[in-house]
Amino acid sequence: MTPLELFLVALAGLGAGAINSLVGSGTLITFPTLITFGVPPVTATMSNAIGLVAGGVSGTWGYRRELRGQWPTLRWQIPASISGALIGSWLLLHLPETVFETVVPVLLVLALVLVVLQPQIQKWVLRRTDGDPDGRIGPVRMTLLVVGTFAVGIYGGYFTAAQGILLMGLFGALLTEHIQRQNATKNLLSLIVNIVAASAYILVAFERIDWTVAALIAVGSLIGGYLGARFGRRLSPTVLRAVIVTVGLVGLYRLLA
Repeated sequence: MTPLELFLVALAGLGAGAINSLVGSGTLITFPTLITFGVPPVTATMSNAIGLVAGGVSGTWGYRRELRGQWPTLRWQIPASISGALIGSWLLLHLPETVFETVVPVLLVLALVLVVLQPQIQKWVLRRTDGDPDGRIGPVRMTLLVVGTFAVGIYGGYFTAAQGILLMGLFGALLTEHIQRQNATKNLLSLIVNIVAASAYILVAFERIDWTVAALIAVGSLIGGYLGARFGRRLSPTVLRAVIVTVGLVGLYRLLA
């Protein structure tokens, strides 16, 4: 790559880190950028996942206050994310990328619908299930939450783009906590998936990774993740939901284009 292209990769990493803190579809910035500059798709996917780990760390750290008190659900979700990411990573290394071409846009549309309808869904959940406004949930919703987290982990291990939107859609349908606390959980689980996937890529396909690209994205996303958390946690639920939907629609367009 030329110096200008390398700079643009780092800049894309910064934007991806910020968007991942807010929404969770930063890969839809970095992945097309790498493809445009001639990086092979699988190499781009693996290098990008490794680079975005840094942004996930800074974004999760920025939302650490909102994570307090969430261990009762996280202790089940974290193993689900790890196991799902392992399966997704295996799929990336063994299956053609065309496998999810139809499934990914459908999942993204469903997630966006859930995000838009989140307030109404939460009210319905409180009336129909075993939960309460304080965030405690019973066995039915807990099971659905863990299974859904596992499924998103598989998707994230295979193709990291928009896994955050899928998680926010899942949380909106099942949880009653403030959207900023849901966003904090999304950042942590997405980070875990990326760490597992990145570790698998390094162990199994070290020679296929573009380390220059990964390093540039890491530096950019580290800064972007911090900035996204710093300013994103100040947004109102309505504004944050609007940002999620807007970025999701752009990502959907780029996936279908």
